[in-house]
Amino acid sequence: MKEIKLAKTAGFCFGVNRAVELVYEMVEKGEKVCTLGPIIHNAQLVDDLKSRGVLIAESPSDCKEGYKLVIRTHGVEKQIIEELENSDVDFVNATCPFVTKIHNIVKKQNENVTVLIAGDEKHPEVLGIASYCKGKYFVFKNETELLKIIQNNDYVNNLECICVCQTTFSKKEWEKCEKIIKKVCTNCQIFDTICNATSERQYEAAEISKQSDAMIVIGGRHSSNTCKLHEVCSENCVSFLIETADELKDINLEDYDVVGVTAGASTPSVIIKEVLKSMSEEIKEKEVETTSAVTEEVVETAEIAETAEKKPAVEASADGEASFEELLNESFKESDNSKVVKGTVVGITPTEVYVDVPGRKQTGVVALDDLSAESVAKCEDVVAIGDVIDLVIMKTDDQDGVLKLSKRLFDATKGWEDIVAAKEADEVLEGTVTQIVRGGILVTTKGTRVFVPAPLTGLPRNQELDVLMGCTVQFKIIDVDPSRRRARASIKVVADAKRKEEQDAAWAKLEEGMKLEGTVKSLTSYGAFVDLGGIDGMIHISELSWSRIKHPSEVVKVGDVVEVTIKKLDEETRKISLGFRKIEDNPWEILKRDYPIGSVVDAKIVSFATFGAFANILPTVDGLIHISQIAWERIKTPQDVLKVGEVVKAKIIDIDFEKKRVSLSIKELLEKPEENEVIPELAVEEGAPVEEVPAVEEVPTVEEAPAEEVAPVEEVAEAPAEETTEE
Repeated sequence: MKEIKLAKTAGFCFGVNRAVELVYEMVEKGEKVCTLGPIIHNAQLVDDLKSRGVLIAESPSDCKEGYKLVIRTHGVEKQIIEELENSDVDFVNATCPFVTKIHNIVKKQNENVTVLIAGDEKHPEVLGIASYCKGKYFVFKNETELLKIIQNNDYVNNLECICVCQTTFSKKEWEKCEKIIKKVCTNCQIFDTICNATSERQYEAAEISKQSDAMIVIGGRHSSNTCKLHEVCSENCVSFLIETADELKDINLEDYDVVGVTAGASTPSVIIKEVLKSMSEEIKEKEVETTSAVTEEVVETAEIAETAEKKPAVEASADGEASFEELLNESFKESDNSKVVKGTVVGITPTEVYVDVPGRKQTGVVALDDLSAESVAKCEDVVAIGDVIDLVIMKTDDQDGVLKLSKRLFDATKGWEDIVAAKEADEVLEGTVTQIVRGGILVTTKGTRVFVPAPLTGLPRNQELDVLMGCTVQFKIIDVDPSRRRARASIKVVADAKRKEEQDAAWAKLEEGMKLEGTVKSLTSYGAFVDLGGIDGMIHISELSWSRIKHPSEVVKVGDVVEVTIKKLDEETRKISLGFRKIEDNPWEILKRDYPIGSVVDAKIVSFATFGAFANILPTVDGLIHISQIAWERIKTPQDVLKVGEVVKAKIIDIDFEKKRVSLSIKELLEKPEENEVIPELAVEEGAPVEEVPAVEEVPTVEEAPAEEVAPVEEVAEAPAEETTEE
């Protein structure tokens, strides 16, 4: 093996990096973490997390008490999210934004839309996508399966349909399927949802494999995108899929002159580096060629190291880019030119600074770009005539008599010592955001640039990083690699610490029963979250209104300033339950205040029972109109007189506030018949002849009957039922 070609897109993609950084950050904070399934398809990383105490749960119910559940990058089914939202489990959704985008596309469709999904039907990502489909859906992994679906389901051609892809689907296979869909299903709306990183990775792997005698594909054997890379490379040359550097011993690399290297989106950079190091040991002094675009800093520092002995780039990062600090370190060790010198500023132009270096005959020149790591408009903003500054000799040009110098490189070296010291002292540093890079931002401090991953910037997940450009931020160094002079920082950890201080101070002042003003921050199906000034509390949906509501948005909206009452404080979980309903608005309090017994109200009939009708008189307050209180005449059922939805006048005849019962009467508002008037039944028994019904006037009253004809009470009581009827 003479040459190694490393793909610049090898290693973690944005979504995986975001999820992994999130879990490690939580662990560093001392939180107990449980992932819903493996966070990514990489056994080595999963084992590392396990060694740090991270558990794996197969279902939400498996999450132990006190642990925070993290949803993996490829997402989960809709019903699992709903289950978590309605449970007491504290969870964080680390689903890749590109996967969430597919969920949103699918769930917007109605039940009449058929969904075609390009992917592996057993893959967790596809299972999640399918769960958001309201109508029929079909999954296909190649053009053969797609054609079979179309042939066996004619309505796919006729009805409205859409097509989406698993984010890691084969780009080459997708292009074939897309042609078929456009040709056969002309009514199908196509969404190419393959992740850009996946497309670039597969394209680059194909190009490198065409230039190589063999390919090494690094990644988990259960990783979909890694397996796709292996397939792509195998079409052009011999390809080997390995998970760790140990597997290289089974491959005879001496049989191949040029070996390409790529890695799946879930492959940690440390594994890639181990593989590169093992391969580099075989080619000894041969330099690793990478296909990555070298940054401006690498070009500049490569000039510093041009006289140095060339060594294998075993420290190449996962994206194929050697760090500026690495090249600087190597050049300092090997290059005679790269000495640190002191120079006195003797001249300044808009683009260059001229310095006098003792012991050197050449004119010392510092370009504007080499004055500072920060962006400066003119040289005068950094130095003045007579200043003595520390510089690094970048290049000696004896022909032109020029000594190329850099203040920026010296500052970076000196600043590194301050960075390491700040890490050990857990010091808060301040710097300026000078560049937006893949997966995060670069912050310049003390002449050195540190990397802040996107999840640690403190910005919301969907917020563009560009808003931080040029901003002054405070951060802490959370990780340093002295051998490579690399540092990772977190803005979020500083912001969180400040927020916690504010929250602790605020919590000390809170008491149950206290009335506060807050701003509605967000709404969920079960309540509204209110910002109380650095602390969030929740108004449960049942506390938003005395009436029944289906969603909090019926009462409040985001941004509303509301007055709330603290109902419960949980110091352990730091949860605040808020009340929003006012006692004076309680319908039962209104009833007690404004509707004493004897009041006449408008009552709306809402339901029936055999013993009467229920009528609504105030929100959530229903009263009972007993069947005997509906009319003066005798009725068989309430439905004979009333109907649901009808509004009637009724009189409140009794209230039991303890049991929350109200008795109403309609007949009390009706004219009562005279006492000597016999009240006929409302309905005569069906089939009875009219003439058999005795006339009212023929029935003698008790007063008119002769005394001897009136049976004693005892005899009436003992008389058979039929005899009593005759009397």
